[in-house]
Amino acid sequence: MSAQVARAPSPQPPILLREIVGSIAILTLNRPEARNSLSEAMIGHLHASVNAIAEDKRIRGAVIAANGPAFCAGHDLKELSGRRADPDRGRAYFAQIMTACSAMMQAIVRLPKPVVAAVQGVATAAGCQLVASCDLAIASDAASFATPGVDIGLFCSTPMVALSRNVPRKQAMEMLLTGEPISATRAREIGLINRVVPAGTERDAAIALANQVALKSAYTVKLGKEAFYRQAEMSLADAYRYAAEVMTENMMARDAEEGIGAFIEKRTPTWRDE
Repeated sequence: MSAQVARAPSPQPPILLREIVGSIAILTLNRPEARNSLSEAMIGHLHASVNAIAEDKRIRGAVIAANGPAFCAGHDLKELSGRRADPDRGRAYFAQIMTACSAMMQAIVRLPKPVVAAVQGVATAAGCQLVASCDLAIASDAASFATPGVDIGLFCSTPMVALSRNVPRKQAMEMLLTGEPISATRAREIGLINRVVPAGTERDAAIALANQVALKSAYTVKLGKEAFYRQAEMSLADAYRYAAEVMTENMMARDAEEGIGAFIEKRTPTWRDE
C-alpha cells in the first residue's frame, strides 16, 4: 500500500485586495463567501490601508469596492456570536469591535484624499455605514441598501451615525425602523449615493470620478474635505466663522495664487499641492 502524501493546505486569498491604478488606490473587499462582512481582520486591514494611503504622496484618491454578489453585509455576526461563551458573554469583545469599526470609518472621513465607494450589490448595516462614510458613492443599478438590524433585535446604532449625516432625518429613520431595503435609484434620491450606473460599470465609474478629483490641487482638496466635515457639526454662525478662516488660509496658498492667476490668464494651472 502506497503511503499517503500529506498535502499542504491551499493558501487563503487575502481578504482585502490592494492595487493602484494611476494615482488611485483601489481597496477591494474579498470575502465573497461571507458576503464581505466586516470581520475583526477586515476592519483592521481596511484601517491600516486607509492610513497607508494617507502617507503615500503618489496616491491622490481611493476607491472601495467588493468582489462577489454583496458589497458588504455588515458585521460578521458569526464571529460576534462566537464570543457569547466568554465569561462576560462577549461584552468586552463587542465593545472592542464596535470601537475599532467606528475608528476605521472615521479614518475614511479624516483621510485627506477623496474616497469613492463602488457598490455592486447589497450594502447592509455596517456595509451601508461604509458607503455613507465614503465621500462619494457610485452604485450599480442592481445594488440595494438597508439597515436591517431591527429585524434581528439589534438596532443599527453605529450605522445610524453615518447614515443620518448623509440623508434627511425622516428617510434615515424609515430605513432604521423598518429595516426595509431601498434601491440604488431611491438611495440616489435621498442623497446616500451620487450616481447609479449599469451593473458591471460601477468600479470604472468610481475610478473615473476619483480621477476627476485627483486632477485638482491635493492641498485644496485636503483643506476642503476637512473643512466640509468640521463645519457640518457647527452652528451656522460658528460654521461661517470657521469657513472664513479656512478661506483666508486657502487664499494664502501657492496653489490658490496659481489657480486664480491661471483663471484670469485663461490657461491651465500647474499645481504644486501647496
